[in-house]
Amino acid sequence: MTESAPIETPAELIELRHSIDNIDAAVIHLLAERFKCTRKVGELKAKLTMPPADPMREAQQIARLRSLAVTADLDPEFAEKFLNFLVKEVIRHHEIIREKHSA
Repeated sequence: MTESAPIETPAELIELRHSIDNIDAAVIHLLAERFKCTRKVGELKAKLTMPPADPMREAQQIARLRSLAVTADLDPEFAEKFLNFLVKEVIRHHEIIREKHSA
């Protein structure tokens, strides 16, 4: 059995992957900024003895992001799932913050 030469990665593929890597980095930085803001929200809610979850706000955000997704040519179902994932994590953080404030 002979070894075949490695297939050279096309320049276009390398360029596209580089763009994806840059976008991924930007997404991570944006998520970090988002969580800094939601942490402040959690602190304020704990201080004001407000519940960690806000179903009305969450419903508004889902509708807003679904609409933005359609405009951006992104699957609105995916956008909703992504937001739901974020909201669950934010609520978890808010519950931890609330526990610290009530201790």
